[in-house]
Amino acid sequence: MSFRPQPLPAERQPVLAAGVRTAFLDSAGLYADLMSYELGAEALRGLLERTGIDPAVPEQVIMGTVLHEVETTNVAREAMLAAGLPSRTPAWTVAMAGISPSVGVMSLCDQIALGRVQAGIAAGTENFSDVPVRLSQNIRRTLMKLRQRKSAPERLQALRQLRARDFLQLDIPTSSDTTTGLTMGAACENMVRRFGITREACDAFAARSHAGALAAAHHHAEQIVPVTVPGGAVARADNTPRADATRERLATLPPVFDRQHGIITAGNASRFTDGATALLMTSAARAAELGLTPLAQVRDYLLTGVDSLEHEMLLGPAMSIPRLLARNGLRFADVTVWEIHEAFAAQVLINRACMADARFVHERLGSDCPVGEIPMHQLNPWGGSLSLGNPFAATGGRLLMTAARRLQTEGGRYAVVSTCAGGGLGAALLLELSDPA
Repeated sequence: MSFRPQPLPAERQPVLAAGVRTAFLDSAGLYADLMSYELGAEALRGLLERTGIDPAVPEQVIMGTVLHEVETTNVAREAMLAAGLPSRTPAWTVAMAGISPSVGVMSLCDQIALGRVQAGIAAGTENFSDVPVRLSQNIRRTLMKLRQRKSAPERLQALRQLRARDFLQLDIPTSSDTTTGLTMGAACENMVRRFGITREACDAFAARSHAGALAAAHHHAEQIVPVTVPGGAVARADNTPRADATRERLATLPPVFDRQHGIITAGNASRFTDGATALLMTSAARAAELGLTPLAQVRDYLLTGVDSLEHEMLLGPAMSIPRLLARNGLRFADVTVWEIHEAFAAQVLINRACMADARFVHERLGSDCPVGEIPMHQLNPWGGSLSLGNPFAATGGRLLMTAARRLQTEGGRYAVVSTCAGGGLGAALLLELSDPA
């Protein structure tokens, strides 16, 4: 690789200074009465309270979201104002499917490295309990015509275009990719057919995720700030990991995307979840001034796309991780902590297998890219999206916090965090522990 990141002075070295998240809850639960920006505000407010920093310290707020609410088109702005940050602080919203939170982190790291800012917040919010459902397209267009036409005959003419079926149809968001028309599950089944993986392996990995999340509940609790919802109930802990998600129980579930030949079930796929995260990104020097001990340094990051949206939609980690390691002069063995988003068990296992395949890596990414099999005990041992749920734009923040915390508790120097996303996108970030044990 021609580009290789160079060491930066403390004034321009990006660090993850602190991070919090709300509990991740199954949709249609306690967060049902909150709008997405309100959930995001809870994470922002929790970050300020936990760090004790002045609300004026963050110079920017960048918030990711996937399900956009039309009433809050800039959800970052509405959330930060609701959380009590100064109105002079600029805030903007980013959308790159499930990679949205990573884009916010990368943007702030770029600005810190350039000396543009010294501190900012990268956040993400998603509330599937409040999905923006629209009326049918014909009704929407007719209503706009009624606003523009003033006379009664013109309005009557516009109304004549409506049909009874228009009132029976709702435009409900789906997880389908616009270009291919495939849901993420159907796209993953295509990956299964191309690369090969067994149902048994997927169920075993999903069961492992739930067991790991339950065993690491105390670590996840450290990330969570309580959220009081209308009515007075308080969300303090994730309700998504299940003790009964055993291999035997998961094996009884039917496929949901390809009912005849598929292997993806409700048990080995991540499910819609509500939640929000907020990360304080600063320079190393600014963190010291604030009296904060950084969780980790952000050394490098990379965004990519896949070669085939139809057959490789969720192959982002395999397309990004080897390139990220190569341009930092690292091998797979140099990385101690691996956190890869678990959209589907099959997706994680296929990406892992591709990175261990020298032919795949060298033909797709170049002969200078390293090849390696991620040790299973180093991959998501505290559970992942299969067990903790997947509030799209909040998941990336959880992955980064978990990776940094694992570096501190498990030892080692480097961590890699990687995410796949709809649209055939991928991201990978390299974290480094400042003073490895």
